[in-house]
Formats: sequence, structure tokens, C-alpha cells
Amino acid sequence: MNLISCENVALGYGSKIVVENLSFAVNAGDYLCVVGENGAGKSTLIKTLLKLLKPLRGEIKFNVTAGEVGYLSQQTQIQSDFPASVEEIVLSGRLTPKKFFYTSEDKKISAHNMELLKILPMAKKCFRELSGGQQQRVLLARALCAAKKI
Repeated sequence: MNLISCENVALGYGSKIVVENLSFAVNAGDYLCVVGENGAGKSTLIKTLLKLLKPLRGEIKFNVTAGEVGYLSQQTQIQSDFPASVEEIVLSGRLTPKKFFYTSEDKKISAHNMELLKILPMAKKCFRELSGGQQQRVLLARALCAAKKI
């Protein structure tokens, strides 16, 4: 079953097309790598798949909900200065628009992902006190917590 399918999609901003005639499908178990030169439309594609942008043409079909997709963006200065603990940031990946409290399962998944990325010993540390590489691992653990399907 296709989790995402794109058919003859054109991507861009306003009337400026960055990518056109894009067609592909992502099935359960697939890996999707978005590779290209600066300005090739990689970020535009990801923003469109995250529904932050609308395609200019074509059709994108989703068989997943927002709560089933994990995403790791490029880090900004604001993110690196965020005053929360590693544990709080990773656990926040389990929140959805309709869910405001963490379950024991959420905490178990969060701890597993922190262990996987070797950041569990830092769980109580403040995010802004970490090195850039450690911060990226925290954000990746958060994305893994959100990634139920993709």
C-alpha cells in the first residue's frame, strides 16, 4: 500500500516552479532519500510532503496522518537555545494535536530512542547546554518518537 504517492506534481512558490513532472510512491518499508544540489527543490519537496506548502500542479495522496510522520528539520539558533531538558524535547515527539498527556508507552518509546542514540545519560540535561552534535541527536530521537509510519 502506498503511504504517499505523487503524480505529475509541480512544486514551487507563487508562480515560480522549482520542480515539475515529479511522480513517485512511498510504500511501507521503503526508504526515501532526497538528494540534490542547492536550489534543486529538496526542502520545497519536504515542505510540500509535510503539507506546509501546496503543490502547484498534480496530486499528492497520503495514507498517513500528521501524527504518523517524523521529521528532522535543519536546526536554527532558536532551537539550539530552547530551555527544556533532553527528556522533555524527545518526549514531545509523542504529542499530537489531540493528545496533551504522556502515557507510560510514550515514555518507554522515548527512553528507547534516547538509548538508541546514546543520549539517555543526558536525559535531565538542559538542551541548550549540549554540543551541536548532541542537540542534533536529541532532535533525531524526537523525530523517531513521532515516526509511527514515516
